[in-house]
Amino acid sequence: MISIIVATDKNNLIGKDNDLPWRIPADLAYFKQVTLGNTIVMGRKTYESIGKPLPKRRNIVLSRQDYHADGCETLHSIEEVVNMDEAGEELFIIGGAHIFKEALPFADFLYLTFIDEEFEGDTYFPEVNEKDWELISSEKGIKDEKNPYDYYFKKFKRAGTLDK
Repeated sequence: MISIIVATDKNNLIGKDNDLPWRIPADLAYFKQVTLGNTIVMGRKTYESIGKPLPKRRNIVLSRQDYHADGCETLHSIEEVVNMDEAGEELFIIGGAHIFKEALPFADFLYLTFIDEEFEGDTYFPEVNEKDWELISSEKGIKDEKNPYDYYFKKFKRAGTLDK
C-alpha cells in the first residue's frame, strides 16, 4: 500500500528554499506518529534537507544517480517503489514535489495536513483530482503559541479502494 504524507497551505505550497515555509510542531509530531515503524520514501533533495535517516523507519532515497546515504537504501524509479508494494506494508512517500508527482497515480492513501494560510515559497504539491479521492477522516489541529495557524489533519483514500 502506497501512501503520501504531506502538509500544504491554501495554494498547495509545500516548500521554500528546500525547507518548510512554516513551523508547526504538532504536524511534525503527527508525521512521526503516522510514519514510525514504516518505510519512508523521499527524493535526494528531501533527504539532504533532513540531513540524516529518520529513526525507527526504513529510509529509502529515490535518485536517478548512484547516490549513497548512510542508513538509507537507494532506488532509482517510482516503479521500483511500486514493485515493493506487494509486500503488503504501508510505504510513505514524504517528498519532494517531483516524487509526489510521480507517486500520486499509484497512491492508495493521502495524509494531508492542510494549513489554512497562504505562505511564500517555491515548491508545490501537484494538483489533485478531487473525484479520485474520498475523505475518510478530518481532525482540526489545536492552534496555540507553538502552532500559530489553523490546520487540519485529513486522510483520504483513493475512490474505489478499501479502507485501512
